Amino acid sequence: MLGNDPAAAQATKYPLKLTNCGRTVTFDQAPRRAVSVGQSSTEVLYVLGLADKVVGTAVWFGPVLPGYEEANARVPRLADNDPSFESVIAKKPDLVTAQFQWHVGPSGVVGKPQQFEELGIPTYVSPADCVGKDNSGGGDGTRGTLFTMDLVYQEITELAEIFDVQERGAKVVADLRAREEAARRKIAAGDGKVSAAFWFSSAKVDVDPYMAGKNSVPGYIMSVLGVRNVVESEEEWPSVGWETIAKADPTIIVAGRMDRRRYPADDIAVKLNFLKTDPVASLMPAVRQGHVVEMDVQAMQPSIRIVDGIEMLADAIQRFGLKR
Repeated sequence: MLGNDPAAAQATKYPLKLTNCGRTVTFDQAPRRAVSVGQSSTEVLYVLGLADKVVGTAVWFGPVLPGYEEANARVPRLADNDPSFESVIAKKPDLVTAQFQWHVGPSGVVGKPQQFEELGIPTYVSPADCVGKDNSGGGDGTRGTLFTMDLVYQEITELAEIFDVQERGAKVVADLRAREEAARRKIAAGDGKVSAAFWFSSAKVDVDPYMAGKNSVPGYIMSVLGVRNVVESEEEWPSVGWETIAKADPTIIVAGRMDRRRYPADDIAVKLNFLKTDPVASLMPAVRQGHVVEMDVQAMQPSIRIVDGIEMLADAIQRFGLKR
């Protein structure tokens, strides 16, 4: 495992063996053709300077990271949501990366690792989606421990090692760590006086919303800034009634913004209208005072965007005059 000092980076020695989500994966050489199933997985490769190695991508929630629009436009989009196994194989990859194990895993809807290995294609799944998490029940799985950015830093470092670009990986990690610490110092007041509730989406607008629990990415974001999560469930995204949320009286409400339209409430405009018009939500002080923050949902999931989310919440706390 690499350290955080870019100068300490060393060339990869192949064959490279890594333990990934409980499986040993071997790389005989740096991949030349990668298919990345998941927006975050794709963006990590872009940030590592590997856009020219990506021959296909899928599962997107919104626009690509600023600055990578041109590179992303050259990469074929196999599907906005779940691609087929056949469409992935058709790109003749020598690596398949995945953001979520439910896409590439024991019950993968795209394919199982063994299916790819039978064709000589190694797979790599984001550690953030399997370390400290039980995905055996399918779907989003259950996270049993608090998420931390160390899992994202592990993914960046390991992908940099797989592609033999360790120096670049170490620099990316060092920069993200520095930004995270700067946001922490910016607030530096976090004693639980400021509280928040993160709303990802809702299966239907008039049913209990999916809110961030203790072990979620937003749970980590809040812990970094000393913000209290009003949702006390240890689940990542439990359904919580608006009456319960209103009673908890969060200082800030963070609403997820995305291009996905699986549910009506995926639309940020629907969320904002609900907060203004619902008989319960509209009376919450956070709504009446305008303490509502729109956040890209990629910052609310395991991804390199999490630091963006930390910075955004820190800025909002300062802008709302809530900093101690």
